[in-house]
Amino acid sequence: MSSIKPSAHLAEVRYEIRGALTRRARDMEAAGQPIIKLNIGNPGRYGFATPPHLREAIGAHLTDSEAYGHEQGLEEAREAIVAQQKARGSVGIDVERVFIGNGVSELIDISLRALLQPGDEVLLPSPDYPLWSAATILNDGSPRYYRCLAENGHLPDPDEIEALIGSRTRALVLINPNNPTGAVYPKALLERIVEVARRHGLLLLCDEIYDEILYDDTPFQPLAAIAGDHPCVSFGGLSKVHRACGYRVGWMSLSGDPRRTAEYRDALQLLAALRLCANVTAQWAVRPALLDKPTIGALTSPGGRLHEARQTVLDHVAASPFLDVVAPGGAIYAFPQIRPDAIAHFDDTAFALRLLEEESVLVVPGTSFNLSASRHLRLTLLPEPAQLAEVFVRMDRVLTRMANEAAPAASAVA
Repeated sequence: MSSIKPSAHLAEVRYEIRGALTRRARDMEAAGQPIIKLNIGNPGRYGFATPPHLREAIGAHLTDSEAYGHEQGLEEAREAIVAQQKARGSVGIDVERVFIGNGVSELIDISLRALLQPGDEVLLPSPDYPLWSAATILNDGSPRYYRCLAENGHLPDPDEIEALIGSRTRALVLINPNNPTGAVYPKALLERIVEVARRHGLLLLCDEIYDEILYDDTPFQPLAAIAGDHPCVSFGGLSKVHRACGYRVGWMSLSGDPRRTAEYRDALQLLAALRLCANVTAQWAVRPALLDKPTIGALTSPGGRLHEARQTVLDHVAASPFLDVVAPGGAIYAFPQIRPDAIAHFDDTAFALRLLEEESVLVVPGTSFNLSASRHLRLTLLPEPAQLAEVFVRMDRVLTRMANEAAPAASAVA
């Protein structure tokens, strides 16, 4: 009998954050080898707790959560999102233009499915969070990548973005604060990018899931406030800022002139209705999360665990003869790179495998984020600072071995 073949679309889709390296790490753990995992931004696995008042809100509404809800989400949750977005300067926002989903991941897929025709192009950052590329491909679109180079602080060049725009370009995606780099986009840069989108009639899609995770007084500028009446979809959720990944609650808000997005809004609602509704139980946490006193600042300010983890990374990179890094201004990741003058020929995937098998540390190679010729690695800032310090000791051991192995070959060529 013939085997069942998967969709051809999947040949172009990658998600190495939970891919082959992670499967190898699981095999090693099953054999009794402890692994230090820095591959996933999952706060609950590193001892971070969801704020108690969010749990209490869910507990108080368990009996209200047993029926299907509105396809766009609980009205009181959407009202809280509207209040947040209006306070940030969004234009044309109301509860009918807010959609709650089972995490931002589901909403990214819905936002692109409602937009794209076969062959339409979406402008994506390189490196990107690979779900954006996957959702574009799986919805018959074509990713086109604009570079966010380390030498430019991992910030995009608006002129390069504009040069990539063609007749089939439909949308421009921003991830701010950025995953995987931690870059936070300044207001002046966002203003230039919005002008590019205006000139070419592009829908702006801005992933702002890390909006309140900021370091050293780095300001966060919501894109919708700059976009004004230009169509913009902003994404947020409970997973990161509120350390509630397992609740699977994300949202997207459609701002701008409602007349320009009426058909698109209706398409979003249709797709939301087809999946019936998002997880009702966890939506009761949205209102207290957004309207009560923020809790993330205690972790990101000096002395807080995330701040100290970030500083540990910066200190150890500075002390390493092999590594460079652009200091992350936000989010929960660092994106160090191996210096060309330290190791000339470098394969980030091969290095990540060696680091796992030789030193029991799991990281994600930069190529996993649609970055070609990558010398980068993404690691999360969630472990305790002392464990991160140990990671860099192990990383330098592998890099030292690689440098020593390369030295005889270089001498032979000379």
